[in-house]
Amino acid sequence: MSRTAIITDTDSSLPVALAKKYDIVQVPIIIQFGDESFRDVYDIDNDAVFTRIDREGKLPTTAAPSPGQFVETFKAAFDSGADSVLCFNISSEMSATYASARQAAELLPGKRIEVVDTRSLAMGQGFMVLAAAEAVANGASIEEAISAAENIRNRTYLFGALATLKYIAMSGRVSHLAAGMAGLLDIKPILSLQNGKLELLEKIRTQNKSWNRAVELTVEKAAGRKIEKMAVLNVKAPEAAREFEGLLRAALPCPEEIVFTDVTPGLSIHTGAGMVAVVIVTAD
Repeated sequence: MSRTAIITDTDSSLPVALAKKYDIVQVPIIIQFGDESFRDVYDIDNDAVFTRIDREGKLPTTAAPSPGQFVETFKAAFDSGADSVLCFNISSEMSATYASARQAAELLPGKRIEVVDTRSLAMGQGFMVLAAAEAVANGASIEEAISAAENIRNRTYLFGALATLKYIAMSGRVSHLAAGMAGLLDIKPILSLQNGKLELLEKIRTQNKSWNRAVELTVEKAAGRKIEKMAVLNVKAPEAAREFEGLLRAALPCPEEIVFTDVTPGLSIHTGAGMVAVVIVTAD
């Protein structure tokens, strides 16, 4: 019986236990503090990242895994008995990771390697990967697994609330003055996944209002449809994530099981500590 290996990158924010359950390998995004490089998830976590950011007053940079890293991962999959590889990557609008994986596939001619641009991220990407892994486990072909994942993408919505603009100001995407004024006004921007990018959707005052607005937007997208899958994400805010879950359960018929996960450093440095978010997959 043929076997397809499922591979993704750590920007999927897939919980380690879930990845292990489905034998999904996550290739790490690289976090760079000056000349020091760390592998996302494997070498560094949010606690270490934000301790250093707050101490040094500057953000690290992120880099896509090199083609060589993907080649090694693909080779390891074939060496362990896989006949083919299916690799899902963070949106090409957000990262060069997809391009790197594509280049790696071209370096292994004669091997069946399919690389998919999820045009998503975090658990939006993660739910696509899980759908493909479940399909493969049930005997699906690569084409069927890709179709299952893309079907999930078309029904996936993400909304989050930032706790601060401090970290976005560090990135230069908004001025420090604007971020300071936002702090004085207690503005908490709403994030959404739009056309393969994580965008600032709305500016809301106060944390409670921003959380409620994120819930309202989720309710609007569900529009009376069953919610098949849900994930609650956070950056160094597990207690806030549980409170946010309470708001979601009060407003929506949520699945009994909700995936709770940390947004990994490859993404979290761009949103900042304290963020909470929800990802839903609605029924067809």
